[in-house]
Amino acid sequence: MRVLLLASSFNSLTQRVHAELRDHGHAVTVELALPGVSLTEAVHRHRPDLVIAPMLRTAVPEEVWSTHTCLIVHPGPIGDRGPSSLDLAVQENATRWGVTVLQAEAEMDAGDVWASVACPLPAVAKGDLYRGEIADAALAAVHLAVRRFASGTYVPKPQTTSRTRAALRQDDRRIDWRADSTERVLRLLRAADSQPGVRDELLGDVWFLHGGHPEPVLRGRPGELLATRAGAICRATVDGAVWIPELRARRAPGGPGQVKLPATTALAGRLPALPDLTAPLLTDPPDVTTPPPTASDPTARPDLTSPHLATPPELAAPADPAAPPGWSDIAYREEGEVGFLSFSFPGGAMSTEHCRRLLDAYRSACTRPTSVLVLGGGRDFFSNGIHLGVVEAAQDPAAESWANINAIDDLVEAVLTTTDRLVVAALGGNAAAGGVMLALAADEVWCRTGVVLNPHYRLMGLYGSEYWTYTLPRRVGAEVAERLTAEALPVSAAAAQSLGLVDRTIPCGPQAFSGETARLAAHLAALPSLATRIAGKKAERERDEALRPLAAYREAELDRMRRIFDDPEAPYHALRRAFVRKEPATATPPHLTRGALGGPARTAPGPRAVTGLAVQDEAPRQTDC
Repeated sequence: MRVLLLASSFNSLTQRVHAELRDHGHAVTVELALPGVSLTEAVHRHRPDLVIAPMLRTAVPEEVWSTHTCLIVHPGPIGDRGPSSLDLAVQENATRWGVTVLQAEAEMDAGDVWASVACPLPAVAKGDLYRGEIADAALAAVHLAVRRFASGTYVPKPQTTSRTRAALRQDDRRIDWRADSTERVLRLLRAADSQPGVRDELLGDVWFLHGGHPEPVLRGRPGELLATRAGAICRATVDGAVWIPELRARRAPGGPGQVKLPATTALAGRLPALPDLTAPLLTDPPDVTTPPPTASDPTARPDLTSPHLATPPELAAPADPAAPPGWSDIAYREEGEVGFLSFSFPGGAMSTEHCRRLLDAYRSACTRPTSVLVLGGGRDFFSNGIHLGVVEAAQDPAAESWANINAIDDLVEAVLTTTDRLVVAALGGNAAAGGVMLALAADEVWCRTGVVLNPHYRLMGLYGSEYWTYTLPRRVGAEVAERLTAEALPVSAAAAQSLGLVDRTIPCGPQAFSGETARLAAHLAALPSLATRIAGKKAERERDEALRPLAAYREAELDRMRRIFDDPEAPYHALRRAFVRKEPATATPPHLTRGALGGPARTAPGPRAVTGLAVQDEAPRQTDC
């Protein structure tokens, strides 16, 4: 069928619907609902058999829904209505939710139901849920609705009950640091993590807080800043403390949109001299003969009694002596012969500092006596490449772009030149641009089935680096590599496996991905052929190096990138600014309005053999902030 997607932005869910419908043989086009653009004219121009709105903030015109079947994807169960459905579910601590595909009509979210799929809601951030459990349920519901529509016989069911709830405003999200428990603070932060954030006062100014993680040990006066770690700030609650990774400044009237930044970067020059705490990379089993650290044991942790603190926080021990040392964006653990180096950076963006810290952790992990090293394995974003927000906020964006691309290149090079063990990139969430190429540096790439990949740079006006001119053609061939980077379309995990980008897809929910990855990695480490494969890997790397050194690929890529960075008129600078400041598009990009042909992905010629068992945003923006 010819399917037209109407969307307010080409966000993660719209991308996944686009990619998976193409996998099922449909010809798919996209039109963005933009100011001054007539959706009625767009639908008339495309002449679709079916219209689907995966994420639409505006009403579908009557001229469209009265003449075409138009399916709305609503992130809530049957009868739930309103623009803040998922936000409310997270804020109210719901454990079960769902997605409903309903027919557009005059009243918002009131149309007949074509499909509805339930899903769990674990205690994670809204954006993570939106790209995970909600997206899984949405795709199951969309595929069912499309099959029912194609049958020509299905009659959608009217809604018999309903509950319409108003949009959440910032007053509904407000944190009372003097009264709110850690659990409530975390719910408020998680319900607004990607957009719109929680408006708050901090150090004499107004900020939007993004993200939140519990801190098991540190204590202080409610609302007080206690410490920093990995760019995040730790703030005390009435019964504990939370880590807040990112802040966004308030937008000035008539001014440009502000950029989400690591909290310590956003507060540069304002922060008092807080202790910077580094979580241990490798957590040893607890020594039950040693009492847990307390405030009277000043050697147990860094000194937090600096005179700048109005109320020195206590080093109270967690209730469980075996509890982890608190949140960190990089962690390492071992299970037998397998090492697991996990990382989770907000939005999947990796700044110069992120890359350097992850490289240090990777080198440390490579000193451990393991035969398999799993890189990633978390449930949300793997990586989206360099941190465009930090670049945009830098005094010299060109210089920061250069530093960032070299830092991520250093990381990719370390993975590519690891020859004494197998490296597995485990993608539980989406990846794009340099993040895809980081994964391709590994020996095997494993993806959860719901992952969406964007293996291209063109839409940001970049040529790309991260050794992609070596790793991408090596996996899929030169012709497919050229097509992927030129078309700049999202690729589903299934299509990526067919092309050779991915070696294994893992059919499981987001919560189960880490466990499934560990099980498969343990089996891989136990294979009798592992030592032979590692030796073969080393020989292959030496042969490739003799043909063309990795340094030559890097030099050629960076020469192109340097020219872009240093040219103030290069499109990259305007595209970056528009992306991080969320400037509205003026038209639907041409590559989305052309009908993307459906059908199974063409298999790459001769992908490398893989030893194994068996066979890649944001949540919808709110308009209230």
